[in-house]
Amino acid sequence: MKREVVITGLGAVSPIGNDVETIWNSVLEGKNGIAKITRYDVTGRKVTLAGELKDFDPEETIGKREVKKMDRYSQYAMCAAVEAFRDAGIMDLAEMQEDAGASEEEMQQKTWQERSRWGVLMASGIGGIRTIEEEQEKGMEKGFDRVSPFFIPKSISNMAAGHIAIRYGLHGSCTCVVTACASGGNAIGDAFRQIRDGYADLMLAGGAEAAITPLSIGGFTTLKALTTADDPNRASIPFDKERSGFVMGEGAGALVLEELEHAKKRGAKIYGRITGYGSNCDAYHMTAPDPTGTGAAECMKLALADADITPETVDYINAHGTSTPLNDSGETKAVRTAFGAHADNLKVSSTKSMTGHLLGASAALEAVITVKAMEQDFLPPTINYQVPDEACDLDIVPNKGYAHPINCAISNSLGFGGHNVTLVFQK
Repeated sequence: MKREVVITGLGAVSPIGNDVETIWNSVLEGKNGIAKITRYDVTGRKVTLAGELKDFDPEETIGKREVKKMDRYSQYAMCAAVEAFRDAGIMDLAEMQEDAGASEEEMQQKTWQERSRWGVLMASGIGGIRTIEEEQEKGMEKGFDRVSPFFIPKSISNMAAGHIAIRYGLHGSCTCVVTACASGGNAIGDAFRQIRDGYADLMLAGGAEAAITPLSIGGFTTLKALTTADDPNRASIPFDKERSGFVMGEGAGALVLEELEHAKKRGAKIYGRITGYGSNCDAYHMTAPDPTGTGAAECMKLALADADITPETVDYINAHGTSTPLNDSGETKAVRTAFGAHADNLKVSSTKSMTGHLLGASAALEAVITVKAMEQDFLPPTINYQVPDEACDLDIVPNKGYAHPINCAISNSLGFGGHNVTLVFQK
């Protein structure tokens, strides 16, 4: 029998805020988190804008010593996870030890008893790319036997999940999904299935990315995926006819997913339910989406069938909406194919207009925002929309969000390699 899965904790760091409350207030205001890159000198570079985190200090949450062992993507993941667990009322090992006055060994035994069916699925599309760049530079200068002993554990994509499991004593499944821009969505969907199908009782799921680096931006630039616009208000403009590429963002999103009765027994607050998950592949091109939108449409249909709901049940779609010419028109076709006449009644927006594209973390952050939108009955806007495109003829909630009942919402994520993900959330 399929078990019901609920959301009991949210955490995030993003270009529009370093916690969920700040992020949500930024969504309400339609705040733009895109600005000139400050991480490195962009003089002479084609791409000069990104969605960087602002005033981010991980040491208070993680500790100075531990921060040094983590690439930025792992720092982002940990900060989002800590917020989500605190929101869910769950202590880490150190807090449990202090609360119980017990030894570290006793706490390890306790978590084996209590958390053997708790896990973590934290995705990343690229992992610790800045660490790779830094250690390559060091190796070229000083010799490769002089690189940091933390090089490998800082750079590999699964280590964020590992760090979270260690801090919280999570002895269940601990994995990392790597499906490019769909990574965070696959992580949440796979974690949902772990719980629904009886393999876990609680999962921390999400994604993290820190790819605003010279090499990463250079690679996406030569791929012609990024906009070269220099006006932050005309850079990430999903569904606008003048869109010319996406803007790189960074950050992390994390959700605590839990079996309903397990959550009730803990007395946990419940934001809503996750009821459906679709995942498939265009099998069309390395980087371009299928322009017909067939794969994305089928993915949405799979998710609706998994949730056992009709298209008319859905009130809002948080679109993948990258601001690239092919994605936005293709996704529009996909929505119209999947929803038929109901597409004209749907509210559809892209919060990437505010945050930029967080790659492997995008679906996770957008899931957090979608859950908040459903909880608060508020439609997030697609900001900086000016020039309508006949190929993108959905109601995209242009420029200003507003109050509107949302009983069911879906979130789409489409990644390089043709990966498609749709998540279904319900009150």
